[in-house]
Amino acid sequence: MFSIEEKNQYQRHLSLPSFGSIAQGKLKASSVLVIGAGGLGCPALQYLTAAGVGRIGIVDDDVVEVSNLQRQILFNQDDLGDFKAKIAAVKLGRMNPYINIQPHVVRFDAGNAESLMDSYDIILDGTDNFSSRYLINDACILFDKILIYGAIYQFEGQLSVFNYKNGPTYRCLFPEPPSSKVLPSCSEVGVLGVLPGIIGNFQALEAIKVITEIGEPLSGKVLLYDALNQKSQLLTLKPLVKSREITALKENSINCSSKKSDEMIVEIKPNDFFKMIKDVKDLLVVDVRENWEREMSKISPSVHIPLGDFTSSGGPNLPSESKDSNIVIYCKAGVRSRMACEALREKGFQKLFNLTGGILNWESEGHPLS
Repeated sequence: MFSIEEKNQYQRHLSLPSFGSIAQGKLKASSVLVIGAGGLGCPALQYLTAAGVGRIGIVDDDVVEVSNLQRQILFNQDDLGDFKAKIAAVKLGRMNPYINIQPHVVRFDAGNAESLMDSYDIILDGTDNFSSRYLINDACILFDKILIYGAIYQFEGQLSVFNYKNGPTYRCLFPEPPSSKVLPSCSEVGVLGVLPGIIGNFQALEAIKVITEIGEPLSGKVLLYDALNQKSQLLTLKPLVKSREITALKENSINCSSKKSDEMIVEIKPNDFFKMIKDVKDLLVVDVRENWEREMSKISPSVHIPLGDFTSSGGPNLPSESKDSNIVIYCKAGVRSRMACEALREKGFQKLFNLTGGILNWESEGHPLS
């Protein structure tokens, strides 16, 4: 099964208890398509290559820019202006000459989704925008592919495994695309350079676990990672039958603006929220952070309902009259609070406000904390 050279290359795997040649053989026989050779894709590609995944595809039509070098660690100054997929394939081939690496210098879209995914077992999403994530998710449902999901925002990351053995999909987490104004790209708000390396490595790990059937993949769970405080939270995610009602891929179905979402969930800035606290009587303010975060500082008055309660079977324990109230939800940076808003929207709540930038933005604009 393995040449002498391959045995030397994978020596630490072959000698690993409960892994050995059987798991390494599964890696050699497997294939992974990585969509996006950026901050997430670079580290994921490096470790999938090093691990010995037999065939790896790289989809990316972008070129290397100098601003990429802060986090896209496959590239350097000499690569500026070259196609990421091609450069990555060459460098990864030097790392492991015993596998097949295929660059696809194209933009992943509805027209080529099936042909690109067709010959790969697992899809790893390394993209950085909602439109691509919905398209990739829907294609994985249509073409029965396992999806390794990762996302980053400033200092926080998310990770999960979707469409695994009839488990949850990305639409179980975010049923509909939020407004493009909800989460600006990392080029607008920035991202800590090491964070995509952490989440990208986690994605590679989940892919390896799925391929080799070791451990427990993050199917039905969402890992939330806070890089600033080295804290992680594991949420339970249940499958929604409606999330699988995908019959065709359409570009307009992945538009990042959602009228329904915009009507029911409003992004509110700290100054407007401050005025709302003083002027609006039927106002409920909800903090969805963890206990340790709230102990350090909080916006008052507010009630505390951790995000995990929003995804539990019973849902969050809100006051009975809150259905008709204006509800403002906040977290640290605006990511978890958006998820909570989406969960309440699915339960019929309509007057929902997400504090843009979270408590960090609130504090930076000089508003009081307690």
